[in-house]
Amino acid sequence: MGQTAHIVGRLDNFMIILSIDTATDGVSVAISDGARVLASSEMRSEKQHAEVLTTMIDFVRKQAGVTFGDVGAVAVDIGPGLFTGMRVGIASAKAIAQVLDVPIIGVTSLDILATAVSETDDVIACVIDARRGEVYWSLYRYIDGKLRQVTAPQASTVEECALQTIDRGQATLFVGNGALRYRNEIELVVAGVLPSFEFADEMAALPTAVVLAQIAHERALRQEWQEADTLVPEYLRLPDAEINWATRSAS
Repeated sequence: MGQTAHIVGRLDNFMIILSIDTATDGVSVAISDGARVLASSEMRSEKQHAEVLTTMIDFVRKQAGVTFGDVGAVAVDIGPGLFTGMRVGIASAKAIAQVLDVPIIGVTSLDILATAVSETDDVIACVIDARRGEVYWSLYRYIDGKLRQVTAPQASTVEECALQTIDRGQATLFVGNGALRYRNEIELVVAGVLPSFEFADEMAALPTAVVLAQIAHERALRQEWQEADTLVPEYLRLPDAEINWATRSAS
């Protein structure tokens, strides 16, 4: 495995990519060589992202049989999501990319959630829990066999998310931990209005490094990457600490 990974890492269509996802309650890492995921690991960890990430990266790298020198690019979930988790993943991905002198590929957590859904005629509403009674969300459609984002990502109340979903008047699949947490609130708004709707199960609640690796490979083939120092998080709103400080300052 080690020799094979070393060889494919030098072919244009089979770049070894290290993918890191810590933007939500899950922590996951994957090593891929293109179409194949060589090794991956994931776990739920609300407050231990930094503690487990380094160990997980080393474990997955060894399972894949590759060295850091084989890595040709680093992919990372840039959010939106949990601010601490996002910062851990992005900082680690940037550090690794800079040390290895390889490009970085940033992908939003909403894109990752949507990509995990099999092709469907339904609108895909990706909804991530933003805490404080709000959600991060965006709508997607498969158009001519290709996944397209049809609304800009935003942070809003659950009600506003549901109302903008029914504005489209189309059958909808709700995906993500925000959709599951606020399922009752969403149903109150969309029931009897949308032609049909359903909620994806817990298995599709969080973005994962395995799906991130798939997106990253496609973007790497198109050379859609950037230097580590230019990568920025997709926050969509101020961190809670800044919100609280602004509120206190205004009062």
